[in-house]
Amino acid sequence: MSLLSRYVQKNTPCRSDVVSFNPQFLRVFESLIPAVEIRAKQKQLFTLLENLITHEFPHARLFMYGSCANTFSLFESDIDICLDLGNNNVDKSDVLLGLADLFRMQNFKDVQAITNARVPVLKLKDPTTGISCDICVNNMLAVVNTKLLRDYSQIDVRLRQLVLIVKYWAKSRKINEAYRGTLSSYSYVLMCIHFLQQRWPAILPCLQRMETTYSTTAENIECSYFDRVKELRNFGIRNRENLSQLVWAFFHYWAYCHDYVNDVISIRTGDILSKREKGWTIRVGNDRHLMCIEDPFEVYRDLGSFVDRSTLRIIRQEFERAAEIMQYDSQPFVALFEPLC
Repeated sequence: MSLLSRYVQKNTPCRSDVVSFNPQFLRVFESLIPAVEIRAKQKQLFTLLENLITHEFPHARLFMYGSCANTFSLFESDIDICLDLGNNNVDKSDVLLGLADLFRMQNFKDVQAITNARVPVLKLKDPTTGISCDICVNNMLAVVNTKLLRDYSQIDVRLRQLVLIVKYWAKSRKINEAYRGTLSSYSYVLMCIHFLQQRWPAILPCLQRMETTYSTTAENIECSYFDRVKELRNFGIRNRENLSQLVWAFFHYWAYCHDYVNDVISIRTGDILSKREKGWTIRVGNDRHLMCIEDPFEVYRDLGSFVDRSTLRIIRQEFERAAEIMQYDSQPFVALFEPLC
């Protein structure tokens, strides 16, 4: 898209009938919420794994983390579990290999210990529930991240609505896999939180800039923020935008308004940072810094660092396609999610 076309689109007002699509987008959202039966099976599997693991490691604690625990999961049923051994000096690979033998003896399926990953993980599938599970060791920062995102979701229902719509769109259009150079589901959640922090009036606050009511150290990183979110339930009440309006505005922003050359989104500050102040102006190793999303606790980590020039072009084209559908299509709640062949 040319600079002139982008300028014209950036200044195009929202279609007048966008509010009329809200019931349809709400129905899409409701169809994406995991069924009660799936939640029950996840809890059943978690309890089983907890009993097996604590028999081997009596002082261990297990936590569900990621989308299965932060309220932003789609209809998928997989779960992620962190095994906290309370000892950072253990060999994670040895622990996972030992557990792999245990679970094979318990007739779990597809048991595989991946020990050479950045975060070593044990993969398995429960033959009873059919649910797959990833287990990692002492990855407590992921547990704290999960709590932060879950707390944000409790402030305003529109966050969960928007996240599930955006995640479903990204999955349908095949731009939700960081290992393939696009973006992780976690990145899309942060993009939605940041977007709602930036609305006027704001729909979400910046919890990390408020009074500290929750503080912990995870993997040598100090994590603190305001977590008494029940007190913030009316924070966004002055903003009357509904889901369809927010979907339109989200795609409009990422298609035409975001400065990919200079800007970093940061839910930690509730603001836009510059790549220069983060030191993210040049490629370092595999970190390309073409689409920058700051992790709220690992502030040196750019979650968009996997994006290269080719996949950035694809992502931006998909945002532009989505924005055009939201502006001009007669059934945007259908066309938006058409699968990419």
